[in-house]
Amino acid sequence: MADHGIHVRLCQSGPIPLDAALDCAPGEVLALVGPSGSGKTTILRAIAGLLRVRDGAIACNGDCWFDAQRDVFVAARRRRVGYVFQSYALFPHLSALHNVMEAMLELPVAERERRARDVLARVRLSGLEDRVPAALSGGQQQRVAVARALAREPRVLLLDEPFSAVDRATRQRLYRELAELRRELAMPVILVTHDLDEALMLADRLCVLHQGRTLQSGAPYDVMTRPGTVEVAQLVGLRNVFRAGVLAHDSARGVTFIEWRKHRLEARLQRDFAVGQQVTWVIPQGHIVLHRRDRPSRGERENPVSGAVLECLPLGENVALTVAVNGPDRPPLFLTVPAHTARRNGIAQGVEIGVSLLAEGIHLMPADETRTPARPA
Repeated sequence: MADHGIHVRLCQSGPIPLDAALDCAPGEVLALVGPSGSGKTTILRAIAGLLRVRDGAIACNGDCWFDAQRDVFVAARRRRVGYVFQSYALFPHLSALHNVMEAMLELPVAERERRARDVLARVRLSGLEDRVPAALSGGQQQRVAVARALAREPRVLLLDEPFSAVDRATRQRLYRELAELRRELAMPVILVTHDLDEALMLADRLCVLHQGRTLQSGAPYDVMTRPGTVEVAQLVGLRNVFRAGVLAHDSARGVTFIEWRKHRLEARLQRDFAVGQQVTWVIPQGHIVLHRRDRPSRGERENPVSGAVLECLPLGENVALTVAVNGPDRPPLFLTVPAHTARRNGIAQGVEIGVSLLAEGIHLMPADETRTPARPA
């Protein structure tokens, strides 16, 4: 293992199954995403020393915190981990200042108070030191929890759904504050979240978990648009999952050709898949372009397909469309367009529309008969 950052490998068959491996470098934010019960919080607890799993190893900056094979287990109080719990876990009878001071019981009182005031100022809570949690807003309570975690000068910062208990406006403000704060942090930061947009906004890398297994890690945008398997595609919310056959590769043009429902589609070059091979492919909704009725464009020449609108669902400023391509008996195509665009183009249930499937967004994966739709794709 490299000395810098944190390196985690956890394995056990029960009571909570784990087969997880992850790394996070100093100054990096790693987001753990996955459905409830996928093991995200269990991994944080194991890193913090609050849970001992049966097999694996944890090392931080070259120091071994856990190694099942060598029977090493460093106690939580000696790991110097900053942990922000989902519920914040503040002491209700203590002021913000004393909540933060509780993280530094090994220091003299004067030093604890000085450091607590400094870290509260760092998270923009100067002047609120004497307030108890009930007298603070949800966002302010979250800042106290972050301050308490940072007061220990931790070697790794763990954030367990830290924004879930606040309203949307407060959450947006806290996103900005965390983005600013992380520039100052020279430690690994591991963030647990259910919100993929949150992960895309805040994280440098994304780790997808399911039933205790790490399925894929990488840059958030890459994982969300180029999943390695159908399972990952479904977990990151990609709805346009279909089957096709590989027709040819054109290296000079950087194109792979696939056949889908008698359409010959161009995708970016993906030579890992052999000509004649059956594959699963996905396309994010952001790579589907609606054809305008009043003014066709050159971009409509790229993988044009058409179909009837099965459903037209208003979602605030946008409209979610479900489109039947080559008949209603096959898995539909999903896309979202601005509401004004839908109105201008007269889009409604039953209307025939044309779209382009941008080649750069078409991503191929190994065929997975167990997870793709049972109907013809």
